[in-house]
Amino acid sequence: MTLHRINPAELSPPTGFTHAVTATGSRLVFLAGQTALDGDGKVVGATVEAQFERALTNLLTALREAGGTPADLARVTVYTTDVPAYRAAAPELGRIWRALAGRDYPAMALIGAARLWDEEALVEVDGVAVLP
Repeated sequence: MTLHRINPAELSPPTGFTHAVTATGSRLVFLAGQTALDGDGKVVGATVEAQFERALTNLLTALREAGGTPADLARVTVYTTDVPAYRAAAPELGRIWRALAGRDYPAMALIGAARLWDEEALVEVDGVAVLP
């Protein structure tokens, strides 16, 4: 399996994402949206940063159980109910990403949402991985 990250010189330099990712492999893993739910199904964390860390941890837990690693992520979408807070927290969110997932960034998108399934949720993360 190989992921090839593409960042054209004509586009703005990416920070915390890759513009395009090509993938070859034998297995796709579609990861359901994860929020900051704990093992009891309760949203934990009162800030975008705390909830992002838990949601990403949950996503990576599902990915590991499917046999993958963070480097296998080809695409991640982040949904938030507070885009300005997310943007303000970007340096800390980048630190959290690097601590949990490393520096191999997938193609990413951020989408503002009026609300998520769990009313207390500020962030939801889903993704697609390509495994060998």
